[in-house]
Amino acid sequence: ATVFLEFWKRRRAVLTYDWDLLDWEDEEEELRPQFEAKYSQVERVNPITGKPEPFQPFPDKLSRLMVSVSGIFFMISLVLTAVFAVVVYRLVAMEQFASFKWYFIKKYWQFATSGTGVCINFMIIMSLNVVYEKVAYLLTDLEHPRTESEWENSFALKMFLFQFVNLNSSIFYIAFFLGRFAGRPGKYNKLFNRWRLEECHPSGCLIDLCLQMGVIMVLKQMWNNFMELGYPLLQNWWSRRKMKRRGQSMENKISLPQWEKDWNLQPMNLHGLMDEYLEMVLQFGFTTIFVAAFPLAPLLALLNNIIEIRLDAYKFVTQWRRPMPARATDIGIWYGILEGIGVLAVITNAFVIAITSDYIPRFVYAYKYGPCTDEGYRQEKCLKGYVNSSLSVFDLSELGMGYSGYCRYRDYRAPPWSSTPYEFTLQFWHVLAARLAFIIVFEHLVFGIKSFIAYLIPDIPKDLCDRMRREKYLVQEMMYEAELEHLQRERKKNGKQYHHEWP
Repeated sequence: ATVFLEFWKRRRAVLTYDWDLLDWEDEEEELRPQFEAKYSQVERVNPITGKPEPFQPFPDKLSRLMVSVSGIFFMISLVLTAVFAVVVYRLVAMEQFASFKWYFIKKYWQFATSGTGVCINFMIIMSLNVVYEKVAYLLTDLEHPRTESEWENSFALKMFLFQFVNLNSSIFYIAFFLGRFAGRPGKYNKLFNRWRLEECHPSGCLIDLCLQMGVIMVLKQMWNNFMELGYPLLQNWWSRRKMKRRGQSMENKISLPQWEKDWNLQPMNLHGLMDEYLEMVLQFGFTTIFVAAFPLAPLLALLNNIIEIRLDAYKFVTQWRRPMPARATDIGIWYGILEGIGVLAVITNAFVIAITSDYIPRFVYAYKYGPCTDEGYRQEKCLKGYVNSSLSVFDLSELGMGYSGYCRYRDYRAPPWSSTPYEFTLQFWHVLAARLAFIIVFEHLVFGIKSFIAYLIPDIPKDLCDRMRREKYLVQEMMYEAELEHLQRERKKNGKQYHHEWP
């Protein structure tokens, strides 16, 4: 992620130079008509133009911002409620699938629960996305931003927050909460005293996390591609059909001038490239935040983007009207969002490796409890007996249902015959301490590498830097020659002697 962002800085510098925007600064932007209409009664002198203009008092601005932030938190809480509803569904479905008559479903009830839960969660995600755009639009208008760029930045930040939480809340739940609070045999925690909390697959939570990410990422990319190409195609087909109904024959349609054919195409989105940016930024999050759990994500993103480039080209050329051009020196607030995702990715992957995966428990067993404790690490041999060590013992007679014997379950708890039955063992605390230590060391190490990479890669390529310095030198020479020629003309005009040197 860091290398990508650093090389994007270099690419941006080249593009800015090629389009002659290095020294271009935004002129004083015009005020939004809505802002002028709302605050036309209160004026102050603009420090740049020196002219009076409408002014938004700080108390009014603060109150509107607080209402907007409250709306954002309300929508985020709505997302978390939807995730909780999916969790409840998984608990109910788990019970039903485990007692299903069809043997195949009964055998693979955990995969059936996860698969149906992911599909329902995806449908909720796509439904809420429609609501989020309208809510973000209303909240941004409520703030009454001063200029159009302020409006776009505020709207983009809200859309990203809504969609990011909407897409990733269920993934965070599976990665860090699923199976952590399920309890133990004989003392399971239950929701509403009815449904037992869901546990991870016996092979670990990474299977569930990988399935969740794979389904959401693939389905979302397919849906986005359909909306970008299929939806405009259907709209254009419908508009042509309506034109035929109005009595225009196909011959008349063919004879229409090109500009009128272009006018009948679909207009570009009101928010410009907002959807394109948002799609790429969310995909960047998928390929970095949980890449340790789903290493296939970057490959899927690459394949999608290869197709996306051609689809966007076809869409812009044949299905949409030509958009209005606008100058820009960078991608605005999106670069800051990408940097934030890069920081979050380091923290999240540290927790995935330490908490979700079995890497740390295996590591602790190999060096502290395995057969190689005093001999040094020797690959697979040192993990012999790991599964047995990771399983605890439960006495079935404690259930009071006439069963006898023992069963095993994944946890680090003392056996029923010990002095402190079912309490956490010393190995549990060793694993917990190793996990916390790994998170701290991993984060500091990777953040250090990130900073070192950012320092090594200059923001401007050397050849471009030389071209800029050469251009600056030539401009100074031209100014020197022009000033010298002007002074020589003045001296000649006044009849004074002059020399070919700086006066």
